[in-house]
Amino acid sequence: MDEVTPGAVGSLPSLSLRLGQAVFSTAGLLFMSVGVEFYSYTSFCFLVTSMGLLIPWSCFLAVVDVYSLFLGCPLRLPGAIILIVAGDWVLSLLALGAACATASVVTLLLPANGYCSPGVCGRYQLSAAMAFLSWFLTASSSLFNLWSLASLRLL
Repeated sequence: MDEVTPGAVGSLPSLSLRLGQAVFSTAGLLFMSVGVEFYSYTSFCFLVTSMGLLIPWSCFLAVVDVYSLFLGCPLRLPGAIILIVAGDWVLSLLALGAACATASVVTLLLPANGYCSPGVCGRYQLSAAMAFLSWFLTASSSLFNLWSLASLRLL
């Protein structure tokens, strides 16, 4: 059997990337939505929506990774890997867009401008930071799986 590409679905690095995505997405969602009126700004709603989509995606693929590790065989189906790469790319772009939009709105709302209190702006900044970390892990996972797809022998 061929060597497994690092970070490919069904490997331990993939599981760690998925768990990191789930943790950072959940943290970003919680920082944004618990005790803060995020629905006043469209970019904050976009962040909540994108993180709300990324959490189940990451958890589902973490379960696939655990199952593959338990069985001892990585996922080698080209069709499944194409779907995973496409899903990762779409969610990665959504997370990047939401993180950038949130960071730009937070910059405008900073306490120096007098639009929000330091505690609320701090939570918004933490949420944007968690979204950027989640984006980085999702993009990394997508690139690893794309590399894995390219290394499969389709003939």
